[in-house]
Amino acid sequence: MSDISDLIDFDSLLTSEELALRDLVRSFVDSEIKPNIAGWYEKGHFPVEIVPQLAKLGLLGMHLKGYGCAGRSAVEYGLAGAELEAGDSGTRTLVSVQGSLAMSAIYKHGSEDQKQEWLPAMAAGEVIGCFGLTEPTAGSDPGSMTSYARRDGSDWILNGAKRWIGLASVAQVAVIWAQTKDGVRGFLVPTSTPGFTATPIGPKLSMRSSIQCDIELTDVRLPESSVLPNVVGLKGPFSCLNEARYGIIWGAMGAARDSFEAALDYSKGRMQFDKPLAGYQLTQQKLVDMALEINKGFLLALHLGRLKDAGRLQPDQISVGKLNNCREAIKIAREARTILGGNGITLDYSPLRHANNLESVRTYEGTDEIHTLILGQKLTGVPAFR
Repeated sequence: MSDISDLIDFDSLLTSEELALRDLVRSFVDSEIKPNIAGWYEKGHFPVEIVPQLAKLGLLGMHLKGYGCAGRSAVEYGLAGAELEAGDSGTRTLVSVQGSLAMSAIYKHGSEDQKQEWLPAMAAGEVIGCFGLTEPTAGSDPGSMTSYARRDGSDWILNGAKRWIGLASVAQVAVIWAQTKDGVRGFLVPTSTPGFTATPIGPKLSMRSSIQCDIELTDVRLPESSVLPNVVGLKGPFSCLNEARYGIIWGAMGAARDSFEAALDYSKGRMQFDKPLAGYQLTQQKLVDMALEINKGFLLALHLGRLKDAGRLQPDQISVGKLNNCREAIKIAREARTILGGNGITLDYSPLRHANNLESVRTYEGTDEIHTLILGQKLTGVPAFR
């Protein structure tokens, strides 16, 4: 199942196991996501019904080991993410919020009891999780969060607000990050806890087949056992964000590839001035430029994945991939739409839907500006965030 955009025999760089997983996820997307996504997107429907199918494929927390998780490699996780996002960014985001954010937080920073309580059920799709870091006035600067947890005897009392929290209204457990007198701590909050309210945000022009919410936390009382015991400070949520950012590197290229394929297929069949659009030099230049960036983007993703599997991937290297691949993917989706002409603004074709979704993808887990400044500091040694 090689890709028509592959100009460099990319598949030869993958193992048979990696290719088999990619093809398995691609088949699922082709049969379950692509036939339905236009309707879901138009209606603003989040397909919670596919969660058990994703679990059956071993895609929830797939990069974690034990606790019912598949224990897949970073490259396998990336390949799966690319295929899911070729269907829709919302589908890959579902897997990312569940596995890279909520489950990773418990896996990395939770107690053994917390891991045993939550991770097997989350891997099986029986429990959905969310990850509450961003606030209405604290996006790129999470250190300015105002959510606060205070002691009350042996309990904690949590107050605050979170915004743009994926899956929150359908989740059974929320990982909430809040200030305490000792620094930022993570709390496992069952969403049935009194004082926890999640409200979907809408209407949206992007990620319409996905759920993002406002969360209100009003005197939420939690036992000591709800605290993630093994981390204090922003390094806790940042370690999870890096997992999610890594997945985006692959996912964005999946959306780009699908946009390219839609434009290429259309250009071969659309006749103008007595020949197909594909026979015009301007169209071929667009197609070639798109294919080159897709090939380079996947090579970058694979290189970073191999580094991650070797335990050598650095946060600034993740910024290279996130910044480049999101930026190029949205250009590709927009350029693909031009080949489709007026028909490209309908949901009969994927590029403009992908472009709209990628506006969100390039914003969450670090904006272009934030990743530029991370890399600027890497190059110059001078932080320029303030």
